[in-house]
This record gives sequence, C-alpha cells and structure tokens, in this order.
Amino acid sequence: MSISLSFLILCPVWISMAQIQQGGPDEKEKTTALKDLLSRIDLDELMKKDEPPLDFPDTLEGFEYAFNEKGQLRHIKTGEPFVFNYREDLHRWNQKRYEALGEIITKYVYELLEKDCNLKKISIPVDATESEPKSFIFMSEDALTNPQKLMVLIHGSGVVRAGQWARRLIINEDLDSGTQIPFIKRAMDEGYGVIVLNPNENYIEVEKPKTHVQPSSDSSDEPAEKRERKDKVSKETKKRRDFYEKYRNPQREKEMMQLYIRENGSPEEHAIYVWDHFIAQSAAENVFFVAHSYGGLAFVELMIQREADVKNKVTAVALTDSVHNVWHQEAGKTIREWMRENCCNWVSSSEPLDTSVESMLPDCPRVSAATHVEKNSICTAPWGSQTRLPMSQGEWMEPLAADLMGTDRHELTSWKSFPSIFKFFAEASEAKTNSLKPALTRRSHRIKHEELKNNIGGKTKTSYYPAFGQLEMCDSNNGKPLGLQSFLFQK
Repeated sequence: MSISLSFLILCPVWISMAQIQQGGPDEKEKTTALKDLLSRIDLDELMKKDEPPLDFPDTLEGFEYAFNEKGQLRHIKTGEPFVFNYREDLHRWNQKRYEALGEIITKYVYELLEKDCNLKKISIPVDATESEPKSFIFMSEDALTNPQKLMVLIHGSGVVRAGQWARRLIINEDLDSGTQIPFIKRAMDEGYGVIVLNPNENYIEVEKPKTHVQPSSDSSDEPAEKRERKDKVSKETKKRRDFYEKYRNPQREKEMMQLYIRENGSPEEHAIYVWDHFIAQSAAENVFFVAHSYGGLAFVELMIQREADVKNKVTAVALTDSVHNVWHQEAGKTIREWMRENCCNWVSSSEPLDTSVESMLPDCPRVSAATHVEKNSICTAPWGSQTRLPMSQGEWMEPLAADLMGTDRHELTSWKSFPSIFKFFAEASEAKTNSLKPALTRRSHRIKHEELKNNIGGKTKTSYYPAFGQLEMCDSNNGKPLGLQSFLFQK
C-alpha cells in the first residue's frame, strides 16, 4: 500500500523530468526545480498523510489503562500490559500515542508526590512575575527545617520529570522501579527531609506566532506591471510552500517555540539555583544526594561552582550510572579527592550487588547495581535451591548479591541499588559523627566476589552478602547450602 502510493505520487515527477531533460535552458531550469522538489520529499514523511488523526485521550481512563495494586500499568478490560504497536506499520503514530500517554503519566506522578508522599509543589524562580515562564520542585514540609538529614533527588536527562527515574519503566514495569517514590517514602520514614529536583523542566512551549509579510513602503510607487509580476511570484512561492507543507506536516501540527525559564534553562543551572535558594538555606547538618545518569553530571557541575559550600554541607553522594566526567568537566584535584571519599557510583553491571567495578577515571568508586528483594520473597540461588530470608519487623529487606546478579540496564540502576544506597548513607552519617570515612567507599575493605569462590580446602563455595556482612557456605560437590556464617570486616 505504502510503496504503490509513493510510486503514484512520484512517477509523474520522474516522467516530467525525463521529458524535459533534452530541452533548452528553460527546460533545464524546470528540471532543477523538479530535482529540488524530489529532494524535499521524504518517503517516510510522505506517508504521514495516511495516518489516523493525532488526537489522543488526556486521561488514563481515556486510554483505558490504570495502575493496579502492584503499581503496574494494565489495560482496564483485558488486564494486559501497555502495547506500543497499537497500529501496525504506523510507527510515528504509535510513538505520538506513547508520548501522549507519557505526558499523562508525568501528571499522575506529580499527583502521587503531593497526595501520596505529602510533598509541597514549590514554584521557581522564587521571585518570578506572573507573566514569566516558571518551573517547580517538590519538598517535604521539613525540608528546610529538619536539623539532621536532608535527601536531594536528581533524575537523568530526557522526557522524565520530577519524581521519575524512567518513563519506560513506569509504563512497562511498575511505579516502584520507575519513580522516586520508594526513595521518598523510605527517606521520610527514616527522618530525612526531602527535596525533589526537576532539572528537565527548562522551558515552556507556546505556539509560534504566524509571520505576516508586510508590503514595502515604496510599493505604491512601483509600476503596476512590476507589482503584478511580484504578486504572481509571491503566489507561486506560497503555493509551492503549501505543497511541501502538505507532505511535511499533513496533520497541521502546531509549530511551537520555547521560552526558557530564568536561571533554570539547563539541568546544571537548575541544580545550582535550587542549591542557592533552598539546599544551602536548609538547617540540615547532613545533606545526601541521589543522582541518576545526567543528574550526576549536574551534581559535579554544582560542586565545581560551589565547591566550599558543598564540601561543608554534603555528607555523601550516591550516583547511579552517572555520566559525569571529571576530565571533560575540568573538576579540580580537591574535588576528585572529595568524591573518592564521599561518593559512590552504582553502575550497570552483570556482577553481584556492591561488587567493585574498575574505572578509568580518578573519581568516586564504582560498584555494581543489583536486584532488590521484596519483603519475605523467596530467592532462587545459582545452585537451584530456595532460601527464605529472615527480616526483622519494620526493616527493609536487603538484596543477596550472590544470588541475584546485577543489572546491565541503565535505567534500572537506581531501583536495584535502592537498599544499598540507604545503607551507604547510614554508614556515612555514622562515620561523620565518629570522624571516620564510610567503609563502603574503601576498596581495601571490599571483598570481591571472585575471592570468595572455591575456598576452605575446595570443599565449599562461599558467597558474600554485603548487606548482611555474612557468608553463604555451600558444598562444592552438590551445591547444597550449608548456612550463613558471620563475617566481620577487618578495619
């Protein structure tokens, strides 16, 4: 269907070109014009005119989807997950549909932040006039007054907004893995104040005003014949432009322009602005950052611009698959040294949770992110046995790194490192109180997975569970677990 339609449209053009190629200068000029026309027609764009209207619902109910009790997006009638290819062979239309759903998801997460997490929506710039473009962040009631702890969350680049790690995870997996809500709730349970940044909300879009060509002031003095010629050329130009536009933008999508938000025109600017006007003004003795992907780059830039203040106020930084680069960002030696002692980067890796991962850059330690184990869940170990893990009342279950291998999916690193990040912050806070550095950042205190294999005379295999500080002993012959043994760090 698509090939035959394109052929029918382009065939007359090709025939016309063949007929006039043998002619004189006038015909050559026409050939040039036809070649120009062909160069402007994109076959993919050409097929847009056969698309259904880009008219999508503005609610989840309109899409016939809802989040179930597990936080999974499911079709209301069939119970099936979201289907991207709703219409075959219409990728652009399917993508537009997905984006429309994504905008609804963004608003839904905003509602959860306010209603479910009890956060306040704060408009920025703080001194914005009524008419200028604005953005916003979210804060807990005690974000600026909590004297002990403050947690700051920064997501990555792209379409995600405040409260999200990855839109794709929210739509295809669940709210827990794709949003920052588990971090926010646990932080508040553990006595943190919370600030949620919104670094991708850098501008607002408004419809581009139509330009009207004003006649020249001296046009009345032109001879009538000349004016007629100019009007004819103008009409032909407009006709040609409308012809091109018919195929470039068949559904007459509005052309938009961007109005940037003052002092928040980029993720880096946004991080610095929120630091200056909120974080630096907070009463918290210990500030902790969780920054994913480009959020890590934004934090490093913040540190470059506000080095002394950050060192004085920030206790620890958890990065998840951060894309920062201390060389390209020209971070100084003192910043790199501080990052080595106070930061940890959980990266996408197939290694078990918290296993050290080598880095070419002289900055913070890199460790593997791995799967989070839900409360009272059963984990299947590599040797095929099942062990139900004990958990004390009111505590969060920590993942067993040896049983559940790490993730190589970039967008999952925040969720999979979730429990280790809170453990890292607790150790960093305690270490600061005792004027010590957190053990998690010391590679010399780390027990690598490879060093714990096939030891104890070759009769047992051992695996280290960093969250519990214990070793899992199992028989090397049949793989049968022999139980958890206590293990103490040598400091």
